[in-house]
Amino acid sequence: MTIGLIKERVPGETRVALVPAHVPELVKRGARVVVESGAGVEAGYPDGEYAEKGAEVLPEREAVLRATDLLLAVRSGAAAGDAAAADLNALPEEASVVAMLDPWQEHEAFQVIVRRRQRAFALELLPRITRAQSMDVLSSQANLAGYRAVLLAATELPRMFPMLMTAAGTIVPARVLVVGVGVAGLQAIATARRLGAVVSAYDIRPAVKEQVESLGARFVEMELETGDAETGGGYAREMNEEFYRKQRELMREVVAEQDVVITTAAIPGKKAPVLVTEDMVRGMAPGSVIVDLAAERGGNCELTRVDEIVFVPATRGSDAFDADTVGSVKVVGPSNIVAGLAYHASQLFSKNMVTFLATILQDGSLTVDREDEIIAATMVMEEGGAPDGERASLLGVPHTGNAQTGNTGDE
Repeated sequence: MTIGLIKERVPGETRVALVPAHVPELVKRGARVVVESGAGVEAGYPDGEYAEKGAEVLPEREAVLRATDLLLAVRSGAAAGDAAAADLNALPEEASVVAMLDPWQEHEAFQVIVRRRQRAFALELLPRITRAQSMDVLSSQANLAGYRAVLLAATELPRMFPMLMTAAGTIVPARVLVVGVGVAGLQAIATARRLGAVVSAYDIRPAVKEQVESLGARFVEMELETGDAETGGGYAREMNEEFYRKQRELMREVVAEQDVVITTAAIPGKKAPVLVTEDMVRGMAPGSVIVDLAAERGGNCELTRVDEIVFVPATRGSDAFDADTVGSVKVVGPSNIVAGLAYHASQLFSKNMVTFLATILQDGSLTVDREDEIIAATMVMEEGGAPDGERASLLGVPHTGNAQTGNTGDE
C-alpha cells in the first residue's frame, strides 16, 4: 500500500499530518510513503528529513495523489473548503483518506468521495474511550490552543499577568476567566496560573469543579439547572436558549471583574453558544481582552469576528472610550490558533495519526474491522455512501446500510 502525504492548501494551515520521525513506523508495517515536496516545510520539517526516514519525496502534487492508496491530511472534506474536491478527484477510485473532515455538513468533497467510491475516516469522530486517547487529535490540538490563547491574551493586554513587588510599588496580578473547561480550558487555566494570574473558570458541567480547583483556580458556580450537561462522549451538551439567557444574566457580573476572558465552549458540529454579550464586553474595564477560541464556529462572544481584533468602546467609568483607542476592550477571534505552533502541533497530530493507522493497516494492507468501535465511529464513507443513516442524511449522500452499533461521535 502507498500512503500519500500532501501539503495543506487551506490558507493559514501550516501543520502537516505526518512528521518524518513517524515515517519508519509506517514503513515497518509494509507501506510505501510518498510525500509532496514542501509538505512539511512550513511546520519546520524539510524534504530531506522525510527522505532520510524512508519516504519518497515527489515534486508534483498530482504525482503523489495518483500513486496514493491511503491519503493522510490535516484537513480534507468540508474542513478543507474548496481545495478538497480537486485532490479527491485526483485520488484513485476506491482509495482512502484519513483527516479531519468536518463531517456535519453537505459539501462537494463528499459527493466526490461517493462518486469515486472512496473510503473516508473522520478523526474528529474518534470516540472518547481509553483505547482511543492516544489517537485523539481534538484533544492534542486543543491542549496547544489553550496554551496559545493565554500567550495571545498576555500580548494584547496592556498589563502584566503576575504580581510584582518593586521599589516603585506593587503590581497586582491580572484576573483571568476561562469559560469552558475542556482540554483547551484546562491548559489555559494552567498556563495563566504559571504566568501568575488570578484565575477563575466556569463550565456548565459541575463535575469539572475538582479539576479546576486542582490547578489552583476558582470554580465559578451559578444557580442554574444543568441537568444532563455532559454527553456520553465527554463533551458539553447543547442546551436550550432559555438556559443560555439565564447563564448570560448571571455571568455579567463575573465578566465585569476580569482583565482577560478566554472562551473555549464548543459543541461538535454545532454553532458555538453565545455566552458573552456586547453588554458584558462594554462593562469590562478599558484595555481588557477577550480571546474567543470558538471563533471558527461562530464565536462564544457576540462581537467576535474571525481572524480580526474588534475594538469595543468601554462604557465603564466616567467617560466612554472611542473604538480606536488603546483603552477599548479587545475581542480577538483567532482561527486555527494552533497553526502558530505548527512544529509541535504537527508532531502531536502525526502521533495521533500513526496510532490510528495501526488499527486499519496490517502487513501493508488496509484491513477494516467494522465491529471495532473506533472504526465504526470514524468511517463516515465507503462503497459509494455513508454507513450510518443519520450521517448520510447530514451529508446528503446515499446510505449504504453497513454501519455497526457504536458511538458515531455525535454523543
